[in-house]
Parts: sequence; structure tokens; C-alpha cells
Amino acid sequence: MAPAAAPAAAPSVPPSLSLPPSQFARLQPHAYLLAHLSPPPSSNQPSIRANGRCTSQFRVTSANTGSLTHTNGSAVVRIGDTAAVCGVRAEILHTDDIASWSVSRASPPDSTNKRRKLTDTTEKPTVAASNGNEDEDEDDESHIQDLNLLVPNLSLSTGCAPGFIPGAPPSALAQSLSHQILSLLHSTRLVRAEDLRIWYQPPNLGAEELERHNEDEQMDVDAQEGDAGAKSREIKAFWVLYIDVMIISLAGNPFDAAWAAVLAALRDTKLPKTWWDVDNEMVVCSEAVSEAHKLSLRGMPVASSFCVFEADAASGWRKVIIPDAEEERKIEESNRKGIQRRWILADPDGYEENLSQERICIVVDKENAGQGKTVIVKMEKNGGWAADTRELKQLVDISAQRWDDMKRILDSC
Repeated sequence: MAPAAAPAAAPSVPPSLSLPPSQFARLQPHAYLLAHLSPPPSSNQPSIRANGRCTSQFRVTSANTGSLTHTNGSAVVRIGDTAAVCGVRAEILHTDDIASWSVSRASPPDSTNKRRKLTDTTEKPTVAASNGNEDEDEDDESHIQDLNLLVPNLSLSTGCAPGFIPGAPPSALAQSLSHQILSLLHSTRLVRAEDLRIWYQPPNLGAEELERHNEDEQMDVDAQEGDAGAKSREIKAFWVLYIDVMIISLAGNPFDAAWAAVLAALRDTKLPKTWWDVDNEMVVCSEAVSEAHKLSLRGMPVASSFCVFEADAASGWRKVIIPDAEEERKIEESNRKGIQRRWILADPDGYEENLSQERICIVVDKENAGQGKTVIVKMEKNGGWAADTRELKQLVDISAQRWDDMKRILDSC
């Protein structure tokens, strides 16, 4: 009897290739993010980013002030996994050490160049009066910018990311961020020059009375003005604020974290009480902490950054062309069909920044401590033409909501 035939072997099926999401995100980053933002209609999944946030959602933000004891003001701000530490150190700059000071002081008081007005014959202006004083605004711009009274410096050489080795020289990104912070400090006029001036009021006394006069009264910069015949006050020195920012963890959007740290540190900064010692010809600082005063900042400008993610993976290397009427018609038709071709992502992380070409930064402030209207302090857009005026207006509204959130966070510090 012939043996039974062996059963035919089942055809070999090639093993299916399955990758975990982490590897798929590295191999096809654009397709991975696009799959999250535009899921198939049959899945009934919402359009969310790969990190689980919606397009207009910012990362969790926290702030702490007074973290550094050897500074006049400090703050630590964390936005998601991006963390920035800021310390403000105040040093005295004598007018004798300013080369152009004697030349500026010799200019006539009725000169058309009001920015060189260096003496004050009236009482020290209050904060409320300085808000509407155009001459003081010009003096603020002149003294702070011309004398470099604000010196920000940002460092990325802290091992905050694999591309930034500790101890390495300043990178192009670090220098660019330092310049952006300095430019924003000047354009917003956040710090008042009056807070940085050290005055001296010469007493209107004779030689014998001057010798017997109380030392504190004749040297205190906050002494009351005398009668109409009193001598005008003189600026003897300035405070120079060195604003050092260190990014200790970088996971995208370093500017928002750095600026928030600078803002929180300046709100925490206290300058000691100072006066001019006539006998020793030097500035003397009080050791009493209770006599120190905080900076009277102008508002609270908050920065919000966005990036534009394109559905077309080739948009990053193709030549940028301004969309014509036909292209705009196709975009509107796609929007009517519910097919999105681009997404504007708020507070992008490092993964999203590498996949986006167009960047948008909006800095807003609100009048009357948040009770007034929203003021656009800065609006910057580069890298593409995707975002139009309608979308920019929506981003301003999102930035205004971000301002409310940051105010609650900074007020709780």
C-alpha cells in the first residue's frame, strides 16, 4: 500500500513590518506629524499634534523667582521641557567713566537735542507723571541705549541639547537670541531710566552750615528739593543691569522661555538705596534690605511663537513662490472640502520646529494691568507666505489669551 502523500506546505507569508511609533517618528517625521494632524475621516479621531496638544495649545508653564541668592533678581521659567534660568546683576557706572559725559553736560540747556538733558531742576517725577512725559521717554531711550545700561547675554553651551556642548563658544542661535532680547528691551522701553539713575542734590547752604549739616540729609538722593534757589540735581552714576540667561534644557521655542525668564527676573529685581558721598567722591549703597526698591517696569509684554506646518513634504526645499489667484482658489476650495493643507502650531517643540519653515512671533501687552485693550508690541513673520492677515488676527487673539495665563503665573511667583 502506497504511503499517504504528505500535506502540502502552506505558502510562506512574509512577516509584516511593524514599527513602534517612536521609530516611525524618526524614520518619517513629516508623515508621522501629518498623520496626527489629518487623521482619516473614518477614524473619527480629532486633529491633534504628536505631543497630544491641539494646534492653539501652549505647553505647561511654570515660573519661580528668587532662585539665585547672589543676584539682584532671578527667575527660573519652564515651558514644557524647555527651561531657562535668568539672573540680573546690577553694577554701578560712574559718570566720570563715561567718555562723552562731560561733552554732553557742557551742551546748553535750551539745545534742540533734548536727549542730552543731564540735569533736573524739578522734583523727581513720579511713575504716573512719567507715563505721559515725552521728554523723559526720549531721555530713557538716550541713556539706556547710548550708555548700554541693559546688557543681556544668553548661553546655550550648557549641555541643554545634544548639539550644544558645555563650554563651547557662543553659537549663532545664542547670539541671535541675545540680540532679539536686547532689541525687545529697547523697543518696549520696559525698564525706566529713572530707576537706573543715581542723583545728587547739592545743598543750598553756606560753607559753615554745610560742614555742620547732617550727613544723611546732604547725601541722600531721595532728599526733598529745597526752595526755588536750590541748585539743580546732578546725575553722578547709573546702574547697569547685566541680564544673564542660561538655557538648561532645550526642547524647542527657546525665545519664549528666555524672554519669560527675563521678564520674571526684572520683576524680581531690587536695587539698593544709594547716595553720593561728597567727602570720598563715591557712591555708597545701603546694606538695609528694607530700603531697596523694585524696578517700576512699563507693562508686561509677553511673547508667543508659532510655526506653520505644511502638508506638502516638498515645501521645505522648493522655491518659495507667492501664491497667485489660482493657487488661492485651490486653497479655498480645499478648505471648503475640509482638506487642510497647513496648520499653525502654537508654542512648537523641537520636533515641530524641524519640520516647519515659516515662523511667527507676536509680542502683546494689555493696558491698565490687563483691564484695557490689547496692544501689539511686536509682530515678526519669516520663512514663508502661508499665514495671511486673517490668520494673523486669530494669532493675536491667541496671544492675548496667553498674556492672561502668563500674568497669573508671574503674579503667583
